[in-house]
Amino acid sequence: MPDILVRHIDAAMAERIMDLARERKWSINDVILHVLRHGLGLVPEDMTPREPRDIAHLRGTWNASEAAAFHEALSAFEETPGSPLFSESAPKDAG
Repeated sequence: MPDILVRHIDAAMAERIMDLARERKWSINDVILHVLRHGLGLVPEDMTPREPRDIAHLRGTWNASEAAAFHEALSAFEETPGSPLFSESAPKDAG
């Protein structure tokens, strides 16, 4: 991999890079690579470093056939006769 030297980084930018490195316990180089990858749109979501308490990776994704099966199942509910189990206008239980 080539090394690239970046010149003329102002004090505010340098301070923010160092703050991020401290907050995330990353090296300065890792912060800069992360920012460049994101800024250039080159980071697949599964390669994004996560914060220790971040639960975003648990959300998962569906492929096209899974999404189609889900929509087919939803449409079955729309065709089912009967009335809803609850209504927005129904009085709330005082209990």
